[in-house]
This record gives sequence, structure tokens and C-alpha cells, in this order.
Amino acid sequence: MTQGRMTPPAVPVLGAGGWGTALAVAATRAGQPATLWARRPDFAARLGEVRENREYLPGVTLPPEVTVTAGLEEAVAGAPFALVVVPSVGVPELLDALPRSLGVVLCAKGLAPDGGALSDLAAGLGFGRVAVLSGPNHAEEIGRGLPAATVVASHDEALAGAVQAALMSPSLRVYTSTDLVGVELGGVLKNVMALAAGLGDGLRLGDNAKASLLTRGLREMSRYLTSLGAQEDTVYGLSGLGDLIATATSPHSRNRAAGEAIARGENPQMGGKAVEGLRTAGLLDAWASAHGHDLPIVRAVAHVCTGEWTPARGLSELMGREAKAE
Repeated sequence: MTQGRMTPPAVPVLGAGGWGTALAVAATRAGQPATLWARRPDFAARLGEVRENREYLPGVTLPPEVTVTAGLEEAVAGAPFALVVVPSVGVPELLDALPRSLGVVLCAKGLAPDGGALSDLAAGLGFGRVAVLSGPNHAEEIGRGLPAATVVASHDEALAGAVQAALMSPSLRVYTSTDLVGVELGGVLKNVMALAAGLGDGLRLGDNAKASLLTRGLREMSRYLTSLGAQEDTVYGLSGLGDLIATATSPHSRNRAAGEAIARGENPQMGGKAVEGLRTAGLLDAWASAHGHDLPIVRAVAHVCTGEWTPARGLSELMGREAKAE
């Protein structure tokens, strides 16, 4: 250690999938050591020895500044906040095991079991400092240090600033926001739109159809988010439009690939890796029905994902809607 300088505290990254691994590596590029927590001890031991997450993020070497552990208490000991990077279905159990004094940064783009926001779930469990991280962020690219940008949103501006400082580097720009609703739920809804884009790709509907879908999908996102109090600027920012473009067009996107698989009559589960949109679509459709909101793309995707409609019928339902002004 250089005299007069203290080593910064390690950033706990809770979840050793592709995104968690990429964030741990990103922290080291910002000059921060990181502790990467894996739920399975055997996986943690293998990852610590091999120094490459061959299952979820192959080709990215873990730098020496990343410590791997299966001990949750060890991972968060002394840390002011932790990045929670497990799939949304695993977030409630993980939060329940964490000290309430810890700041939690939710990185999953999904909903709580009751269809509500994960940030509301965290607040209801007694966490006083909650943030969300979202944006056009494919783990495959951020893990390799390709240039990208993301947003951390929180009502606690000090927490958002601390996360920004812990992750910002020459290859990753981190913006802050106070629009927790817009940033969090924009990341949720765009997964459903990416499934729709993948369905179109699988049906070979062409570029005109995809452009039309994404444009109308963005409008649908705006109606949903602003009805919940989100700022319209957020919808057209990194966590809205930016994330939609990346997720609906990239070969890295599990949601887009899952939609394409459904259109081909194949299994959309992506080898057991989390495809958040498959679960989110039904929850959002139920919310829209209960509150009288018109989310036609969400409705079509939800019905196709459950097998109630064929992809062809989903397309027919969207194209057959009544004529109206844009």
C-alpha cells in the first residue's frame, strides 16, 4: 500500500452470474476491489481457482482485486452498500438475509412476486437506503471493457453518488438520477418489448415491422411509466430508450433470443439462464387489466408466452387494432 493512502473498501457484488461478474470486474477498473458472492460453495471455489466464469461470462478473467466467496456475511462485512445481482425471483430471499443497515443497489430487471417494484419490496423489508442500476448494459461487453453507460437511481443522493464513484471508469460512464420509478420499471418493461422484437425476428417480419414495434413499444412504455409518476425524460434516457435499443437488437439479449425461439417453436428458457421478460410479461398484463391501462404489446407477448396465443395470432391482434391517430 502506498504510504498515506488507504485501500478503499471492497464493493460487495451479490450474485455470480454474467452481470454480477461483469460488475465486479467493472469495479476494479474504477480502482475498487470487489467481493463476488456466489450462492453455491462449489461454484465459488471453482470460480476463485479458475478466475473465469466459464458458465456465465466466458473469456473474461477475474483480476486479482476480485475476491470470490460463498459466505454472505463475509461478503458484506463493513460495506456501506451492496450490489444485488441475482435474478428477480431470488431477490426476496437474499434481501431477507441482509442487514437492514446496508444500502442495497438492485440490479435485476424484474418484478417482485406480487408484481410490485423490487425497490418497494426492499423498503417494505426495512431497508432505508435503496437504489437501482439500469441501462443498456450487456455483461458480455462491460466485462470486456467496451465503452458503455448506465444509470444509478435513488432517493438517497449520497448512496447514488457512492455507487457512481465505485463503478465509474474510462470504459463505463455512470449517471445518477432521483427517478427511482422510471429507471427501475423502464428496465423491466423493455424486456417485454425485446421479447416482442425477438418474436418478430423469428417470424422474419422485416425491418419496417421492427422499427414500428419499437416505436410503438416506447410509447407504451411511456404511458405505463408516467402513469406511475416517472419522468418522461427518463423514458427517453439510458434506462428507457437506450436499454430498449440494446435489448431488442443485440445478439447478446436473452429476451430477444427467447422471443425468437418461441417463434420457431423452441424452448425459450436459454439453458436455465434468467429471461426476466418471460415472467414479467404476465405480471405487467395483469397490472394493466386491473388498472384499466391499454398495453397491447405487453398483452400480446403475455398471451404468446403462456401459449394461449400463437405468435401469428399475437401479430394479428396487434395489426387488427382499430384505426386511430398517432
